[in-house]
Amino acid sequence: MADILPFKRPPAKRRHQGMCQHGFHKWVVCKEKQFDVKQGRLVTVYRCERCNAQKVKAL
Repeated sequence: MADILPFKRPPAKRRHQGMCQHGFHKWVVCKEKQFDVKQGRLVTVYRCERCNAQKVKAL
């Protein structure tokens, strides 16, 4: 008989990593940086919880 390998679930960190590759980010507002010096105005910085991608939206 063949050896049976136990099924092992991937950890939560790796499970969500694949979703961000297809554009399904989990955006959260990052309140550390609210003023952009180059633009000279207030901005909202969004950071993905899963892959730490960053996007900026000017107010």
